[in-house]
Amino acid sequence: MKGIADLLGRIFIGLIFFYEVLDTMFFYESAKETMTSYGITWGQDTLLIAALILLGLGALLVFIGYFARVGAVFLLLYLIPYTFIVYSFWDDPLDMQRINALQFMRNLAVAGGLLLLLANGSGKYSVRRLIHVMRLPQ
Repeated sequence: MKGIADLLGRIFIGLIFFYEVLDTMFFYESAKETMTSYGITWGQDTLLIAALILLGLGALLVFIGYFARVGAVFLLLYLIPYTFIVYSFWDDPLDMQRINALQFMRNLAVAGGLLLLLANGSGKYSVRRLIHVMRLPQ
């Protein structure tokens, strides 16, 4: 059961970030406008491309379970600053505080899942284990 839970958890986490990559690619100009609204005006193209690479590579590594710990680190490098910049509910007006606090906590929960992946590895059903099992004896 643990192996299946590890696999499903990796798939779900990977899908969240794959969706974010696709959304950012399709709405690239809108993403730049959003960055401007949060006060990030320097190097927007560089930051967005770096974020897309981190997200895409991290999501792929987590999804397939090959170097999943490295993928989790990549995703955390994106998720933690993003969460504190976008969902800074402590600075928001009262009507927005509750919504942004919930989003902030959800992102922290995803970060917790990534930290568990970082601590426990990719699990029984992963490409890494498949490669390890298929090695020929010497």
